Amino acid sequence: MRYVVLVPDGAADYPLDELDGQTPLEAAVTPCMDRLAREGTGGLVQMIPAQRHPGSDIGNLEIFGYDSRVYYTGRAPLEAASMGVDLGDDGVAFRLNLIYGEGDVLIDYSAGHIASEEAAELVGALAAELGGPSLRFYPGVGYRHLLVWDRGPEEVETYPPHDIMGESMAAHEPTGEGAERIRALMAAAGPILAAAPVNAARSARGERPANAIWLWGSGRALRLTPLSERYGLQGGVISAVDLVRGIGKSAGLEVIEVPGITGYLDTNYEGKAEYALAALQDADFVYVHVEAPDEAGHNGDPQAKVQAIEDFDARVVGPILAGLESMGLHRVLLTPDHRTPIVRRTHSREPVPFVLWGTGIEADSMQAYGERAAEWGSMQVEHGHVLMDYLTERCR
Repeated sequence: MRYVVLVPDGAADYPLDELDGQTPLEAAVTPCMDRLAREGTGGLVQMIPAQRHPGSDIGNLEIFGYDSRVYYTGRAPLEAASMGVDLGDDGVAFRLNLIYGEGDVLIDYSAGHIASEEAAELVGALAAELGGPSLRFYPGVGYRHLLVWDRGPEEVETYPPHDIMGESMAAHEPTGEGAERIRALMAAAGPILAAAPVNAARSARGERPANAIWLWGSGRALRLTPLSERYGLQGGVISAVDLVRGIGKSAGLEVIEVPGITGYLDTNYEGKAEYALAALQDADFVYVHVEAPDEAGHNGDPQAKVQAIEDFDARVVGPILAGLESMGLHRVLLTPDHRTPIVRRTHSREPVPFVLWGTGIEADSMQAYGERAAEWGSMQVEHGHVLMDYLTERCR
């Protein structure tokens, strides 16, 4: 049996006036996901436990089959795992966003979706000025980077920058024991970024400069029991997002490198499908994650979100379903990790629609893939991490 998990990050939403009372999932033309819904079984799943924040780290950890109430240590350790950064016993990892602010207001959590090459220069400048043996900077993808702080502050509360766009940065600075050290580091980065040639060039082109950093999502190293031990599965994970790659790597999966994947609307959708099918020639499991719907939600752009969902359906789901037809026994799990409502421009914890489809799975009453259509499904699931059990029949 081959297993595929398809994750359109943040695709679930609320009904919108701009879409005639439909959600982006309902407004999008999605014949492939609708086919899964008609031919499979599903419903709504409470992906985010009440004890956890509604983030992609929590949602994806649950989809992989791990109870986030037990395993979660923080967002940044997942990204460290993806990047092959060993935190050791003393390291505290922080997610480092390159951001754009005006005065005290955080305008853009992504600094205009800065390119990875430009961002790497800026992170290198920060490392040269502020880094050292106990404070290490690691460039990542786009605006997403990593700071590892040996014996750094642990008992701190931080805010995801995508949750506070348009709001005061001072009102959302880290708090708790040792937080003043984080605030001082964030303040020290400003002059270094202001003097960087990369930012001068971005401003000259009319693009937003990365004029500040934001540290958040801290934690110590993540330890997971591999999927090979839990479910007997070997395979890979495909994502442009380090935290998803990090969960997969921690779960014992191969991180499958796909050229041209960006975590945004211009990602290489076809490449994700192609590499997923290639991996299934030798493996029995692949996890395919697409970030674009989530980014559109954070940007408050309903048309972009509809487009991202349609692209996911036509350019990822469709080719994968076609490829599976020649592979014998197979099953698919389709689910977002959380909702990213356009009106909120951040994540929310309401249940999300899911579908199980493939060999041995009978159709229920779902006729389309969407939030309200899923209410007719036969499965209303209280905890996201059990979906892997259903997919692999551990609960049947």
